[in-house]
Order: sequence, then structure tokens, then C-alpha cells
Amino acid sequence: QVQLVESGGGLVQAGDSLRLSCAASGRTFSNYGMGWFRQAPGKEREFVAARWIDGSTYYADSVKGRFTISRDNAKNTVYLQMNSLKPEDTAVYYCAADRLLVSVIRGTSSAWGQGTQVTVSS
Repeated sequence: QVQLVESGGGLVQAGDSLRLSCAASGRTFSNYGMGWFRQAPGKEREFVAARWIDGSTYYADSVKGRFTISRDNAKNTVYLQMNSLKPEDTAVYYCAADRLLVSVIRGTSSAWGQGTQVTVSS
């Protein structure tokens, strides 16, 4: 099982950028697909982005063109670069990992981080 720890959240203004990091440990990181999800108050958790082991990436329509997911296998870390942030991006962001791409995208990953808060003020 892989363990995940997110960092990088904070309070920013609309239009600002923020980069989230997710450090993984415990298993062979390069064998896992990685994803980011978010959950706003009173809403269900939703898919944000995913990156498969072959480098392919997937994004929610709401963040396409603004967010970029990347990974550094040497550092066992996945990143979420968030640009042009909007107040509606405010949520707790979670990192997820699984050896099946479908699990990563559907939100049924076997491993989850504890979450990091992102707040975007208008």
C-alpha cells in the first residue's frame, strides 16, 4: 500500500496560482496512477485530474486549461499546478493513487491523502 501526504494549500486571491504536492511512500511509486480530487463544503467529492503511468493525463472540464498534473518519479511526488484560480475552486484537495486507471478516475483509489485546504477569495 502506498501512503500519501499532500501539501501546498493555502489562501489566495482569484487569478492567483498555487501548486499542490503529494508525496508518496511505501510502494513503487512509478507503478501507480495518480489523481487529484476535491470536495467543497456541502458538495460531493469530485474528480479534478489524473496522470497515468504512461504519461497520459485527464482533467475535469472545469479545470482544463488552468490546472496541470505532473509527477516526478525520482521524488515520488505528484503535483497539481493551479493557475487562474477562481472562488469556485475553493475546496479540500485530495491526492489519490491506484494501480488501475479506472479506479483513479472514478474515485475508488486504494490510497488517499489527508487533504489540503485551498481557499480562493474573490
